[in-house]
Amino acid sequence: MRLDMFDPAPIGVVFAEGPEHRLAYTNQVYRDLFGDRPLGQTVREAFPDLAQSGYFDIFDRVFATGTAEVLTAVPVDLAYPGPVDGGTRYFSFSVSQATMSDGRPGVLGVIVEVTEQVTSEERIRVLSEERRRALQRYRSLVNASSQIVWVTGPRGGVTEPSPGWQRVTGQSWEEFRGDGWIDALHPDDRAAAVESWQRALDEQVPRWTHTYRLRLAAGGYRHFAVDAAPVRDGDTVIEWMGTCADVEQEWQETRREELLARAATATAGIVRLDEMFAALAEVIVPDIADSCAVHLLPHALHRLPGTPLTAQRITAITREGLPDLPPHREEHLRPGSPLALTADRRGPLHAVFPPGEPPPEIDPPDGEPWLAEGVNSVVVFPVVVGGTTAALVTVSTSGDRPPLGRTEIGLLQTLLERVHTPLSNALEYQRTRQVALALQRSLLTDPPDVPGLDIAVRYRPSTAAAEVGGDWYDSFVLRDGATVLTIGDVSGHDLPAAVTMSQLRNMLRGLTLDRQEPTGTILRRLDIAVQTLYLECTATCVLARVERPASGRFQLNYSVAGHPPPLLVEADGAARFLTAARSPMLGLDPQPEYASAVEPLLPGSTLLLYTDGLVERREEDLTVGLERLRLHASTAVGHPLEAFCDALLADQLTVDNDDDVALLALRLPPAPADDRGTAGR
Repeated sequence: MRLDMFDPAPIGVVFAEGPEHRLAYTNQVYRDLFGDRPLGQTVREAFPDLAQSGYFDIFDRVFATGTAEVLTAVPVDLAYPGPVDGGTRYFSFSVSQATMSDGRPGVLGVIVEVTEQVTSEERIRVLSEERRRALQRYRSLVNASSQIVWVTGPRGGVTEPSPGWQRVTGQSWEEFRGDGWIDALHPDDRAAAVESWQRALDEQVPRWTHTYRLRLAAGGYRHFAVDAAPVRDGDTVIEWMGTCADVEQEWQETRREELLARAATATAGIVRLDEMFAALAEVIVPDIADSCAVHLLPHALHRLPGTPLTAQRITAITREGLPDLPPHREEHLRPGSPLALTADRRGPLHAVFPPGEPPPEIDPPDGEPWLAEGVNSVVVFPVVVGGTTAALVTVSTSGDRPPLGRTEIGLLQTLLERVHTPLSNALEYQRTRQVALALQRSLLTDPPDVPGLDIAVRYRPSTAAAEVGGDWYDSFVLRDGATVLTIGDVSGHDLPAAVTMSQLRNMLRGLTLDRQEPTGTILRRLDIAVQTLYLECTATCVLARVERPASGRFQLNYSVAGHPPPLLVEADGAARFLTAARSPMLGLDPQPEYASAVEPLLPGSTLLLYTDGLVERREEDLTVGLERLRLHASTAVGHPLEAFCDALLADQLTVDNDDDVALLALRLPPAPADDRGTAGR
């Protein structure tokens, strides 16, 4: 067969030689259709873009069997030559075995383009088949997917069943269709989800995302993330398609980190233990639980297990809509009660039960009520410091809220662990403060009963700081009948300051009792002792001795070491500060010298010694506070001495002060009726 005979043929002709199908001939029509493919190449090399089409297998079969094959109106996708863009064109092929004139065997292909002859019905049939297969693939994907896939109409309302939704929620198609899906959402999430979905429908947003909790077929709820988009035909939304993916684990992790961050922020910089626990409870309620109560165990350090336990409830928070619990009260817990057992075992107590029906071992009928009404689960966490349970944190859920489970317990434990160090520091600080206060108050004794003299004392700890000051006062009677009054303040607000205060007070007592000498000399000897024994200590002090130089007459011998001056208020209300014996505070001057002064005391007058907490205010000059005290004392001097002291302290309580206040007041008897006219002479 001579191949050049096909040159004028109006159809495409190609001859491929041998079993490798190397191109040996192509006519002009063929080259116009498919381009000038190099001769000598195999058809696979010449048409690499048809490698996956299966057409080359036809050449193999025809060459091997000699049986001709015909393909009619088949699509071919190539990069075509000339101005025509690449794409799908249709051809009819006839492939048969042939032998060249020189005896070389091969395969002859005859190709006719029939693109124009492919009818519109055939194209529609092809497209319909493709859509049918795509729909089958979509349904198979929906059935096999771990996600929930759903479809709604353009204005909402589910229009197609969702096997994933039914598998997760247990809702049947009748329950799910339309707006029935809303019933499967957690009641607390429905309003927000519906409002967000309606807004997406109204605004026809390109994408709607939301997270809500779905009720599971097996019970309980899990968080699912919704991701949906509108399907458009031009500018018209014809339906919405979306998915729901289980994101419970991611949600829990995000929630955990957020709550831990909030707890760290809420408790940062807090020293007071009650404030720290209150801040922690505000994080727990309502995000984790419905209520949280905290009990301090101030005497746990010295308590034997199995004995009665005294607890102070310092905070109690419930979510909105539930009855409030009294936040502050002292409770006596009997041995074997749930709280006492938790304190003894130093391990969490966890119980789940029907709402309002705790078992007897959790809420014994003969015990003190400790759970709110409607509680369905409770966890009690012991806060252990140094091997001792120092506090109990009680957390509970109520009503139809899911009970506290392993996830919530783990999160609560992590919260307490994250703040364990500041809590431990605060608890240890509170213990130290209790010891210091006990030491301080043991030294602030009642004044002596001195015939003819009225003496009153007051002490009030700081209202704004959980600190213990070094304030002290003292009064006693010497062997010669003189009454000693002293008041002072050691620098610092901690247990060492309280200890130093007690030692200075006792030393001053001993020095004053040792010998009869001017008050300034006694303070000098005290300062030498302070600088010898307490190298870093400074203190202020007033030492006064009330003497009777003659019958019915009194005088004051006094010295002031860096302390606010004594205030003398006459019976008629005239008030002035005694400033004649001012000297530096103790612990400053290596060669201390202290002045002494004598002041006559008129009948009915009142002498007031006080610490600086009574007159100092933040961002206020001390002279302003002194003048305020002078005027207030002048007005209040007509009250009995105890009421006089209370009035001065009441004025102090109107401001937030960060220092202790100590008062020591002495009032002289009034002049006899027949001697009042000469009392001042």
